[in-house]
Amino acid sequence: MPSVRDLRDRIKSLKNTQQITKAMKQVAAAKIRRAELVQKQARPYADALGAMLRDLMAAVGTVDHPFLKPGREGAPKGLILMTADKGLAGAFNANVIRLGERFARENGNVVWYAVGNKARNATKRLAAETALSESIGASDKLKLAQTVAARVSDDFASGKISEIVLISSKLVSVLLQRPEARTLVPIVAEAREDEAPSGPRAEVEFAPSPEAVLTRLLPKYLEFTIFSAMLETDAAFFSAQLIAMTNATDNAKKLLDDLTLAMNKARQAAITTEMLEIVGGAEAQAG
Repeated sequence: MPSVRDLRDRIKSLKNTQQITKAMKQVAAAKIRRAELVQKQARPYADALGAMLRDLMAAVGTVDHPFLKPGREGAPKGLILMTADKGLAGAFNANVIRLGERFARENGNVVWYAVGNKARNATKRLAAETALSESIGASDKLKLAQTVAARVSDDFASGKISEIVLISSKLVSVLLQRPEARTLVPIVAEAREDEAPSGPRAEVEFAPSPEAVLTRLLPKYLEFTIFSAMLETDAAFFSAQLIAMTNATDNAKKLLDDLTLAMNKARQAAITTEMLEIVGGAEAQAG
């Protein structure tokens, strides 16, 4: 049985840990609000960009752009694995990495593009072919998204990879973050009969031509899709960290209660033993 001194040391250490988890919980709560605000500010641009892309693809006949053509047959798929730079967020990073590993097993040869320190460490552990390794904590995320988009675009256009697939976390709610895989390139026009307009639509004129606008729009669409995924990864990470630190703080409180009870019992047992020794010694002298 641990002594009173050992239990007191453990309680002190656990209180220090609890202070750290409380501080990290407060920091995560503050950063969630900022990350969600940035994500909401970028959402209207993403919606408008996606709507314009769908209208253009429906308006033009054929466009000579690599993103609208199938990749080179037999080439490996390009996988952008996007995680956070840090841990202490439960299974947040592990879930994304696990989905990436399953994708690689199902599709054979894969070229990895790691965005985030945890993704970089995972690709090193797998000893996989990694064409790019970047930290997601860059101050200018738009520039980072442009760098990643330029690299995967060049590899796709040159035939090094046949597809561009993005695996990142989707923020469903503060309590739920779900990893998902999306094929970004090649872009396939979706025919949706249920969304056909019931009335007349206004004709939009594009200058110099819809084909030229679409050719300029496709690279921007890829850049902003990656940029939006980075913003969502940040928000999802802080949400997961908030939940993890909340659970850690609550568990530390439970452990403190148990250790305090055990220390009181041990101290009471020590006092009782000492009193019995004193009484026994007094009786021995009297006898």
